[in-house]
Amino acid sequence: MKAVILDAESLGADVSLDSLKEHVTAFDSYAATTPEQVAERIAGKDIVIVNKVVLNEAHMVGSPELKLIAVTATGVNNIDMAAAKKHGVDVRNVAHYGTATIVQHVFSMVLALSNNLLRYTAAVERGDWGRARQFCLMDYPIRELSGKVFGVVGYGDLGRAAGAVAQAFGMEVKVGARPGTEPGVRDGVNYLSMEALLSQADVLSLHCLLSEDTRNMIGAAELALMKSDALLINTARGGLVDEAALADALRNGRLGGAGFDVLTQEPPVNGNLLLAQDIPNLIITPHCAWASREARQRLVDKTGDNIAAFAHREERQVRL
Repeated sequence: MKAVILDAESLGADVSLDSLKEHVTAFDSYAATTPEQVAERIAGKDIVIVNKVVLNEAHMVGSPELKLIAVTATGVNNIDMAAAKKHGVDVRNVAHYGTATIVQHVFSMVLALSNNLLRYTAAVERGDWGRARQFCLMDYPIRELSGKVFGVVGYGDLGRAAGAVAQAFGMEVKVGARPGTEPGVRDGVNYLSMEALLSQADVLSLHCLLSEDTRNMIGAAELALMKSDALLINTARGGLVDEAALADALRNGRLGGAGFDVLTQEPPVNGNLLLAQDIPNLIITPHCAWASREARQRLVDKTGDNIAAFAHREERQVRL
């Protein structure tokens, strides 16, 4: 079987792609692929490996040999799934490869905001500490996490892992029913209404996918329900939060702070209103919460497992 990866650059240069090559007879690798280059590069390939490159029905029609699309990500919104089913193309993604790293990023933001780390670092760089009358600076509030409420929306693998770390800090974990689902007890978990969770959470961490139900699930009305010193953390998807409403809440002191690893457009080639320099208590990182070397290598190796399972299935069918 012949395979090609169209956007190897998205995995980083410090990971090994050997596990992707073990069960194929030929392997081509491209750092990046433009939409205009896709058809030519997948021609004659049995397996196409992509992260964010879009594959549509025209690509599948033009490449009748294509049997497997191996997605090096959890989301498959870049694949025309209906067309894949129609043309008998298997699509396999990867889940749970970056849990530890993403949760680590969540709490790096929570801790930086709770301890006012960026402000204190800037104060030292300005020389404020050297001019202080006392041995320390206490110019900015520091808040303990112990005893506070950690709210989670999206209580899957990531949400549960984030909750476990919150409990280690002495926080009480409460879970919200994301839009499109009903509050109540399911599988031993009490899912509060969004309104109830928003009013109680000292830290609200989002871990759900973007859908028509969850798009802009946190807007001006929802932010108004939150405590004025609450923190909002989004390492899930851009579009879950109304960015204009968030900027307004932070500028006007109606929210304690926010940490975002995602924006509505990535990369923000046309800019983004959350990148304005006058928004206080906001940390923006470039969708890197998942990107430890260990997590990226797990992603590659799990994709290799998907290819191996597919290859073994094909071999059995040939023997039969």
